[in-house]
Parts: sequence; C-alpha cells; structure tokens
Amino acid sequence: MGPGQNKMTMTDGFENSVCKLLEAEGYWVRRGVRVNLTQDEKRAIGKSSAPRPIVDLVALHFGRNELLALEAKSYADTPGVKLAQMQEEHEVPTGRFKLFTSERYRTVVLARLKQDLIEAGMANEQSTLTLGLLAGKVNQGQSQAIRELMAARGWLFWSPDDVKAKLAALQD
Repeated sequence: MGPGQNKMTMTDGFENSVCKLLEAEGYWVRRGVRVNLTQDEKRAIGKSSAPRPIVDLVALHFGRNELLALEAKSYADTPGVKLAQMQEEHEVPTGRFKLFTSERYRTVVLARLKQDLIEAGMANEQSTLTLGLLAGKVNQGQSQAIRELMAARGWLFWSPDDVKAKLAALQD
C-alpha cells in the first residue's frame, strides 16, 4: 500500500473497477447487498445469532435474466486467494469464503438472496443465479487451479489477469 492508502480504499478501488467491467458487459450492479435471513434460516445454517450476510456485489443482466452473487477480493496486501482456502468444506460457515466452503450456508443464503430480489421486483423464479469470485490477487501460480475448481462447481471466476485484460479492453 502506498502512503495515505488503507485497506478500505484499495478494496473500494477494486470493487469500483470490477463494477465498471460488469456494467460494460450489460449488468446492473448493486454493492454490499444484505441478505435478509429469517430466524429459521439462521438456525438452518447453524448460526442463530448471525448478522445478516453481505454479498459484495450482485449483478443483474435483465436481457439474459441472469443474477450473479459475487465476492470481490482485492487482497492487495496479502499473498492473495489460495487454492487450499477455496477447497475447504465446512458444515457450519466459517472463514472469509463461507459462500464457497459451506454448502448449507451457500444454499440458504443464495435462495434467500434470490427471494429478496424477486420480492423487490428485480428477478423472477426463472432467473438464474450464479456464485462468483473476482480476485485482485491470487497466491503464486494458483489462478488456473482455482479457475478449474470454480468451473467444476459451476461458479464464475475472474483472476487478476482476467480483470487486467478486461480493463485494458474497456480502455481501448
């Protein structure tokens, strides 16, 4: 980090960049979307006193009736996203990648997110919902392995190189 920069500024900058990329691809994007889990849903994930989950970015493509629930991780001051983190499996949600590593949590949170969007008139029962990770930094040489893991699970993944290439294409 440079002088005067903090983690929040760097995260905001990364989120701003990927928002612009998604918008250029025809998505409407909302940041910091809170998911309104019911008390029963909180019990179902094993955390009855959990705060409302927040999805970093929700992207809606109306023409394709497609929703993306995206985690945007800049990780500028860390070694980056690690394959081992993405391969973890937890019954009760824990860690930074709960949506990816806890099937029960993911199922409940994404179903409620879609229902919230339907109730707000931003989606319908036929809308597809895909989970994704947009990474500003990935641990040394692990982008391809993470991409393969994400693809095998039907999830979206943008590596740092993907983000850079998309930004360069947008500027051209």
